[in-house]
Amino acid sequence: MIYKKKLLQFGAGNIGRSFIGQLFSRSGYEVVFIDINKELVKELNKKRAYKLVIKRNEFPDEIILIDNVRAIDGYDKEAVIREIVDTDILATAVGKYTLPQIVSVIAQGLQLREEKRGKNPLDIIIAENFRNVADYLRKELKSLLPLEYPFEGLVGLIESSIGKMVPLMKEEDKKKDLLWVFAEPYNTLIVDKKGFKNPIPQIRDLWAVENIKAYVDRKLFIHNLGHSSAAYLGYQYNSKMTFIYEALEVPEIYKIVREGMKQSAVALNEAYPKDLALPDLQNHIDDLLFRFQNKSLEDTIFRVGRDLYRKLDKNERLIGPMLLAQRQGTPYNKIKGTFYAALDFKAKDQKGEMYPLDKIFFQREYPRGLKHILKSVCHLFSHQDEEVKVREEIEKGI
Repeated sequence: MIYKKKLLQFGAGNIGRSFIGQLFSRSGYEVVFIDINKELVKELNKKRAYKLVIKRNEFPDEIILIDNVRAIDGYDKEAVIREIVDTDILATAVGKYTLPQIVSVIAQGLQLREEKRGKNPLDIIIAENFRNVADYLRKELKSLLPLEYPFEGLVGLIESSIGKMVPLMKEEDKKKDLLWVFAEPYNTLIVDKKGFKNPIPQIRDLWAVENIKAYVDRKLFIHNLGHSSAAYLGYQYNSKMTFIYEALEVPEIYKIVREGMKQSAVALNEAYPKDLALPDLQNHIDDLLFRFQNKSLEDTIFRVGRDLYRKLDKNERLIGPMLLAQRQGTPYNKIKGTFYAALDFKAKDQKGEMYPLDKIFFQREYPRGLKHILKSVCHLFSHQDEEVKVREEIEKGI
């Protein structure tokens, strides 16, 4: 009997299915999804496959069948723990708010895995778009495991840079097929070479780098900055505008977005000169702007701009590159202009509803003014030089 390797994937959402799951499935792994969406779990177990639709500008859709998959209900803790014991590699793609909710079951699985399999390390690919996530997960897991658990020998925490763009599925598309998912052609999974305890898996399109911090910052401070800038400036220009590509068809918006990304690139090159050469970053910006204008993807201004509590945080896509630029002594005035546009972002989804947390932002935070937002939402309250300077610059206005 040929042994088949297994990936245990927390999160059967857009990134889980369109990116992580498909990479491992197409490289010969069985993919086991864990999700709390009971209907999704039921359909995955019924069909054992799903369709990935690749959307390209001016080309017909490419449909790829992702097979050798099954799913487990995330509420069935015992089943999840059993899968952690038996899996070859684990990945998460659940989002910043949900990650804390799965730490406990992962810790229980790690403990039982050691009891059953001894010194058999488990690598965890953390496909979450926020900084220092490996440090966060290490701290949380260790707090739940026994003091004598040999964490550093048995657990590999692999940060990643997730650059694949996946739009929200329309309700009419979900009704046609609950499982299919749309995505752009980009397919490179950048991971931390130093995080693995086992040999790096031979997965097509997996790129292991020496300094993952540089690439996580590149993703947040160029890709996410540019993408969200298009959303915020597009909404500011015309609140009825729907798609990201429409915003970038406006020459002045395109110009400001590109200039902001270039300002961030200069700061990143200063911070990581050995990893992020300026010509490479400029090529990356041009490639991203081309990808952002993929009309067939139909990526919406609502999806890209929503969740202001998260996206206005000082470690995120707007304030983060400003702090880096301040630290490196490089300009960030174009990024600052986008920040002001973000403060008025009230885009609605296809049902005419604002994102629930954004409703709360405009009820609770917005009426209290800019200084309150900078302190309570952006978390710019320390006395570190760069935070003080950035706060002062923003308070000056345009």
